[in-house]
Amino acid sequence: MEVLACIPARYGSTRFTGKVLAKDTGKFLIQHTYESASLAKLPEQVLIAADDERILDAAKTFGAKCVLTSAEHKSGTDRIAEAVANIDAEIIVNLQADEPEIDPGNIDFLVNLLMVRQDFAMATLSTDFQNQQQVFDPNVVKVMADCNNRAIYFSRSVIPYDRQSGCIGSLEQYQRHIGIYAYRKDFLVKFAALAEGRLEKIEKLEQLRAIENGYPILVGKVEHYSDGIDTPEQYAEFVRRYTEQNE
Repeated sequence: MEVLACIPARYGSTRFTGKVLAKDTGKFLIQHTYESASLAKLPEQVLIAADDERILDAAKTFGAKCVLTSAEHKSGTDRIAEAVANIDAEIIVNLQADEPEIDPGNIDFLVNLLMVRQDFAMATLSTDFQNQQQVFDPNVVKVMADCNNRAIYFSRSVIPYDRQSGCIGSLEQYQRHIGIYAYRKDFLVKFAALAEGRLEKIEKLEQLRAIENGYPILVGKVEHYSDGIDTPEQYAEFVRRYTEQNE
């Protein structure tokens, strides 16, 4: 196949343990993500890469293909690399398991970026910020790219620092990183084999491993983005939206 979308799913979570199996809507959280991803046109298959048999058992109930991977992986990319090792695919898409409202169109846009730009082996997405509070929030990752849309740096801090404004200037200067990636499979295997980088350890951002090792990341900008689920409070808001939309 040419394109495979893979969802790395970890049962443990610091702020919301077992969130991928939360089921207040009548569907598992990861089921919502899987079904949204399945609406994308370019991926020929959507695969879940789990670290726990409870996720594997849940996936069976809604007909998703799921594989059990090592619980020792430190990142979703490492988990995906194991899951797709023996699968023949050209492009692998890495989707966060806790984004039930992901726009399928963004997945296709990302894949197309890598199809068109043969000079890149890895791509990701960004979008505009809505307010200054988001720029200050260390849980919201920022990205800076050059004039060729190649990532310069990713950070939890405010980048760029606007000296004239004393920190944050116009919101137009900032781009919010969206945690979705596309890789050429041969690069994914190579990337996962690299040692965790110094900056990656500091920022806790795995994409910095590529930059530290000199591999360029293509950044595409999209207009629509829905927040992922990190806390029980965010999940409750999602349940409320979902219930209202399906009444």
